[in-house]
Amino acid sequence: MKFKHHFALSIMKKNALHICTLSSAISIALSSSLVLANEQTSQNESQEDNTIERIAIEGRYTVNEHIDTATGLGLSIRETPQSVTVFTDERIKDQALNTIIDTIDNTVGMSSSKTDNVRNTMQSRGFTISNYQLDGVPLSWSVGGDSGETSADVSIYERVEFVRGATGLLSGAGDPSASINLVRKRANDTDLTGYVTVTGGSWNKKQLTADVSSGLNESGTIRGRVVGKYTKSDSHVDLYEDDKSVVYGVLEADLTDNTLFRVGGHYQNSEPTGSTWGALPGSFSDGSITDWDISKTTAADWTSWETTNKNYFASLEHFFDNDWKLAVNYNHSQNSRHSKLIYLWGPLDKVTGEGLTAQRYHAFGSTEQDSIDLQLKGQYELFERQHEFVVGALYSKQEGQTSTYDPDPIGGGGSWDVVDAGNFYEWKGLAEPDWTTESTQQDDNKTNQSGVYVATRLSITDEFKLIGGGRLSSWDRERVYYGELSDYGDDGVFVPYFGALYDLTKQHRVYASYTEIFKPQNSLDANGDLLDPLTGLSAEIGLKSAYFNERLQTSLAIFQIEQDNLAVKDPNYIPTEEQKDAYYGAQGTESTGFELEVLGEITESWNISAGYSQFEAEDADGVKVNTDTPRKQFKLFTTYQLTNLLPELTIGGGLNWQSEGYIGSDDSRLTQEAYTLVNVMARYEFNNQMDLQLNIDNLLDKKYYNYLKDSWGSKLYRYGTPQNVTVSFNYNF
Repeated sequence: MKFKHHFALSIMKKNALHICTLSSAISIALSSSLVLANEQTSQNESQEDNTIERIAIEGRYTVNEHIDTATGLGLSIRETPQSVTVFTDERIKDQALNTIIDTIDNTVGMSSSKTDNVRNTMQSRGFTISNYQLDGVPLSWSVGGDSGETSADVSIYERVEFVRGATGLLSGAGDPSASINLVRKRANDTDLTGYVTVTGGSWNKKQLTADVSSGLNESGTIRGRVVGKYTKSDSHVDLYEDDKSVVYGVLEADLTDNTLFRVGGHYQNSEPTGSTWGALPGSFSDGSITDWDISKTTAADWTSWETTNKNYFASLEHFFDNDWKLAVNYNHSQNSRHSKLIYLWGPLDKVTGEGLTAQRYHAFGSTEQDSIDLQLKGQYELFERQHEFVVGALYSKQEGQTSTYDPDPIGGGGSWDVVDAGNFYEWKGLAEPDWTTESTQQDDNKTNQSGVYVATRLSITDEFKLIGGGRLSSWDRERVYYGELSDYGDDGVFVPYFGALYDLTKQHRVYASYTEIFKPQNSLDANGDLLDPLTGLSAEIGLKSAYFNERLQTSLAIFQIEQDNLAVKDPNYIPTEEQKDAYYGAQGTESTGFELEVLGEITESWNISAGYSQFEAEDADGVKVNTDTPRKQFKLFTTYQLTNLLPELTIGGGLNWQSEGYIGSDDSRLTQEAYTLVNVMARYEFNNQMDLQLNIDNLLDKKYYNYLKDSWGSKLYRYGTPQNVTVSFNYNF
């Protein structure tokens, strides 16, 4: 696992022109912003006696809280030597977002693909995102992510944190893409407070959300909070309807002045009908590309994919007299699914609409995970300077099962009920078969992960800080999948972390970091031994700046990522009865690029989130990989309160642009051309308690793909959501 030492020089040369241009643009933009801010301040001062009541702005897109997602040291965003974006609750409300995927699609340098109604894949810097945390504690999705975890509702979270690049110090196993940390809402209020929101929208959408918190005793040492949300909606896709419920509760108690105990849980259930599995046929048998109505579906009126997610947690935080903090966290998650589905594939005749094969499938399963995390951190003095230190340990155990029912009478395919789909031009679904009363277990998996990590930040001078640390990780999985046994993993894998930060001025800080992450592989070499884990190596240099008392923050990051020890089929291997194939570990994919982000308040009335990202990703042979993922993206969203004209009114909008993506070879390619999605909003505040908000997404009604795939020789795609409108009435108390 050799990392290229010429990283900084080569990337600097490659991106010099881009960086100079962007840096100039930033300087001009921020200089203009300073002028605007000063003008706004002068105007406000000159209008102190104005009789129009000025409604205070509550929405902010930046946070002052320290984060643990990257290092565990509890550093601020500017102190963390990696690219960090935080999606605040206020911004989620401004854009009327509902799911984790919604936040990813609006975050700089990140994208997603909607595999079907339940499953989503997420990407950053050319790699798949496979890591997420709850309150800084790493958890795992079910194998395949088929229990709706990636469609989780964000109404129960205070904010969503994204750290791009490798995050092995805290995450352990995974990909060198990014990590997502979901920060739950806390019970901080001692007085009764909260809100109720009623929403209606396109496709008969009806939604009710409530968030209530209060102290539960006279002294306020015991506090509670409850969040509930119910959504019922049709869809732009034929047959599809969804019925979703979310409930969250948390109880906090100050056991002493220095000890906090927190316990809670959440429940999410989604009961959609008309659910799809897979996507629409993307090409005909002659190679030409299909063009379906955006409402076209592969589902039937009996297909469904119900998912239920439960999580129970408890945590104890204690501050010692020397301000060191001990935290103990326990999480128990239960994710289940029950599905009846149809999958289509095959060569589709352009004239007759015939040629597709269908599989009817009925399955249920569940995944349970228990994890415990301990962390101790604080400051210590060395050479008359204060430094930070953290040490932690994690253990988690996950078990999952999936069982299927067969069509009755059982055909030659058993649970793989393969039939002719008929004329797809006239598709109205297939009849639901009778299913056997006895199920067959097809998947049984157990995954254990443990790790111990330590890190410190050394204050060399007031301006210069160094971060060093490492994690010793173990990961193991046993799985029986359709009768095939696999048992693989790695013990005692060391994952290093290094970072450096230097304050050029009080506003500007440069940084550099080197991090790793690993991922066990289930591939054998020519000697019959498992390959060493796939290892992601991530190096990054950048500049982070802050303006207006850190209300506005900017960042510029240049990165290089390598994924080493990639399993490649050994062409010289001679198959045996015991082992059919062999692989060797090769230098894998390399991704290089940069990201620019501006986030926060330009003036007290003007919030903005804007960013540009681009990367190039190639395998060991110089061939582009993950070509369905856009290489370039620009994302903008901004709101402005008409303080001097009509202070009750806030208007906003933005756009998401991305470059082309494609699948297939040059002579047979399915391409999504570059496109832009435009979103707008407006909110009118009747008073400090009531407001009415309008959101229009995909204002120009752009028709586009949000999923491309080659599957069993067939090209598939899914359309993105067309223009849609929501109107929300919100009451605060």
